[in-house]
Amino acid sequence: MIIVLKPGAPEAESKKLKEMLLREGFQINEIVGVNMTILGVIGDTSAFDPKRITVNDYVEKVMRVQEPFKRANRMFHPENSIIDVSGVKVGGKKLVVIAGPCSIETDEQMNSVAASVKAAGATMLRGGAFKPRTSPYSFQGLKEKGLGMLRAAGEANGLPIVTEIMSADKIEKFVEDVDLIQVGARNMQNFELLKELGKTKVPILLKRGLAATIEEWIMSAEYIMSGGNENVILCERGIRTYETYTRNTLDLSAIPAVKKLSHLPVIVDPSHAAGMWWMVEPLAKAAVAVGADGLMIEVHNDPENAWCDGAQSLKPERFASLMDDLRGIAKIVGREI
Repeated sequence: MIIVLKPGAPEAESKKLKEMLLREGFQINEIVGVNMTILGVIGDTSAFDPKRITVNDYVEKVMRVQEPFKRANRMFHPENSIIDVSGVKVGGKKLVVIAGPCSIETDEQMNSVAASVKAAGATMLRGGAFKPRTSPYSFQGLKEKGLGMLRAAGEANGLPIVTEIMSADKIEKFVEDVDLIQVGARNMQNFELLKELGKTKVPILLKRGLAATIEEWIMSAEYIMSGGNENVILCERGIRTYETYTRNTLDLSAIPAVKKLSHLPVIVDPSHAAGMWWMVEPLAKAAVAVGADGLMIEVHNDPENAWCDGAQSLKPERFASLMDDLRGIAKIVGREI
């Protein structure tokens, strides 16, 4: 349930309402804006008579929230959320571009890629240390050693780092070393992991599951937020359809849909969506045009010999060229890179 107070409502009235609702057993999420104050009431309000609130002279209106997600709901938070990732703002006018290899291989590789993407305008560095793979015989990542390489390359080039967590037992290490913790598509509904991440304050990048609906995706964000961590960024990375030509089908319609339903920022991963490097550029441009708050793009200095997913990786020079094109598109839609 949403309670909108009239402009200029005294703070004492807001406090009185909150105390009454807390006594009823509800949780309160308060948003204080420039022109109004909104109280988001979390709990089973089906038996609660809203007339108990509307009689208050300082209450503008009371609305019931139909969707099962509350904290992630735009009704609770009308303004777009801006998530701070070690100084990089995600969700504002400036678009973020996360770039780097699918898998961390060597110090030389990471330093080379980090320097090239930074020069091209990337704002964060990605790299896989713990790799979820379909086959148990595929390369699984360098794990803690790889994480150290990523951290060193990020620090050397002044870039916050992004990498995927696989299990809750690694949370303490990730909180210490990682600026933006990625939850991959396969773990989107690993609710125990999401609940543990909700106890942290580190920003979380939540990828959409292979066959998840938009509501299921936002509900997974709700798991993290309900634990107290509201620093969540959503990532559309393609869903599984009947089409076999591409690796996945990039659902660009999800971007405006999520933005209508939720205040959370949304970025797009065109690399995993198509699985082919030559599709990454047009999909990245389309994502910016449709309103994405950023991109995650795989870049490798030697994709022909990459240990993982070389076919979907851009070479540094192509990435630099793409960034130039994206600046022009961003300007048209009122954004910046």
